[in-house]
Amino acid sequence: MIVGVDVGTSVTKASLLNRDGTALVTHSKRSTLNRLPGGRVEQDLEEVIGSVIQVVREVAAAAEQVGEPIEALAITGQGDGLWLRDHQGQQVGPAISWLDARAADVLDRWAQSGVQRRVFGLTGSGMFPGSAGPLLAHLAGHSPERLERAAVAGYCVDAIVQRFTGEITVDASDASLPFLDVPSRSYSQEALQACGVAEYRRLLAEPAPPDKLFALDSKSAKELGLPAGLPVSAGPFDLPACAFGSGVSNVGDGSLVIGTTLGCQVLRDEVAIDPDGEVAGMWLATPLPQRYLRVMPAMVGTANLDWVLSMVGARVDQLETLLGNSKPGADGVSALSFLSSSGERAPFVEPHARGQFTGLSLETTQSDLVRAMCEAVAYAARHNLETAGLTGEVSACGGGARSAAWSQIFADVLGRPLHVPHEEGVGARGAAMTAWDSLGEPVDREKWAAARRTVVPHPSAVEFYERGYREYLASIERARPLWGATS
Repeated sequence: MIVGVDVGTSVTKASLLNRDGTALVTHSKRSTLNRLPGGRVEQDLEEVIGSVIQVVREVAAAAEQVGEPIEALAITGQGDGLWLRDHQGQQVGPAISWLDARAADVLDRWAQSGVQRRVFGLTGSGMFPGSAGPLLAHLAGHSPERLERAAVAGYCVDAIVQRFTGEITVDASDASLPFLDVPSRSYSQEALQACGVAEYRRLLAEPAPPDKLFALDSKSAKELGLPAGLPVSAGPFDLPACAFGSGVSNVGDGSLVIGTTLGCQVLRDEVAIDPDGEVAGMWLATPLPQRYLRVMPAMVGTANLDWVLSMVGARVDQLETLLGNSKPGADGVSALSFLSSSGERAPFVEPHARGQFTGLSLETTQSDLVRAMCEAVAYAARHNLETAGLTGEVSACGGGARSAAWSQIFADVLGRPLHVPHEEGVGARGAAMTAWDSLGEPVDREKWAAARRTVVPHPSAVEFYERGYREYLASIERARPLWGATS
């Protein structure tokens, strides 16, 4: 068995996983996301470490009752942002979340000066305010002492691994944005220079080779309730982990992570960067040889739903009823789901993008508003998946996929069957698959992928939403000049 840990933006989960992918037990703990003036969004590394220790201890105690040995600890979690640490793994200031908007002005300058497009042409990374490039540049200008005190500028997963093993490392998937030449797994000095942060190359850990395992140190082993020296697998981060954990295996297959973010990604067999294309998305290295993920992650997914539910005074457990009370098209109400304070990052980057509702009347109901937003998120998913090169099957996971009614909307908008794994801890499953590969005991991926339900699109709804999708694309083009005017 393997203990799989997924350190999300809002929840940390640990599961005791069998080789067939089923979770014998799962424990979770919510995390605190600190939203501060100026668009700052931060997390406390000590609290995050504490959440991991708590849920792993609970799972380890359950494993003792089962009586089978734990073979490894597999860690995945949120990507992007900037988690500065010293040589001992202590945080150098609060961790900066991928949701952070403090570097929006840096990105504005880079968009105007051509830096953003130059980096995109070098690495295929469409930078956004919460990515490492603009955050490093922002700190260099406003808090250079933090960078001087730091030994490593990394991410959530490698921050946890450093604390538990003493190793300074990073998974190639995390390192991919924005400085990595993904096929060679080496940093682009030209990209660092273009961003004006070449002097901070010393803070970037070398990506670990595929199948690399680390060893749990004695102090952390005692805290976690696990044996010292236990193999520790570090990554990939949550988006690629969810892709593989949900059953993506063939080139052209897509994965949809309907969580805090809306992660849209397609498995590809080569990295193809169009230097003249939209400066958005990212290419990620994966644990598999000659396999890459073209990722188009919209800034927020279920956060849009949470907001509209709070506005109409409804609860998430009422979602099925609300969606059932409004027909496709939401009685003429439509929406744009760009509610993040840091704008949008895929399939276009616009720090000033904002959401909207149109078609409102005195007859508009709570259900219409909720359905319009759910449809808008589904349209955004299609926009991103098509941009990423979707040609095959689509798997979905995350909190939004647990809703039968919303899953049906996604399938109808995509015009494709939607495969939803029965097991909820898909990120942890993907991390566990990587760990078993590294142990030399790979799992049967086809068997894992078979354990899912399929949501079949309704032909009449597909036809209706095809027209709706074209109007959605047109509404974005109408809105973009307004976003620039208000910046």
